Amino acid sequence: MITQFHLTVFSLLIFTVGIFGILYNRKNFIVILIAIEIILLGANINFVAVSAERDDPAGVIFYLLILTVAAAEAAIALAILSLYSRNARNIAIRDAVRLKG
Repeated sequence: MITQFHLTVFSLLIFTVGIFGILYNRKNFIVILIAIEIILLGANINFVAVSAERDDPAGVIFYLLILTVAAAEAAIALAILSLYSRNARNIAIRDAVRLKG
């Protein structure tokens, strides 16, 4: 049987994979966006696990809130990325430093 401990360890592993994805790949915007989504997924799994253990719907409400924010963040980031790639002809982060004021 899967317990809350198993789900917490699983969410911690997913969260850690997302952190390492950001730390070890700082060259590509899309990989960083995917890593941020993986971090949010790890947090969501933990919210749902605690919510199911305590029979409290607050965790599911937080899950839906984070899911909505993550979708909006991904949509806005991809829109900015597509505009940047159209103007700069690439999406390398090392070339985006010239965007700093």
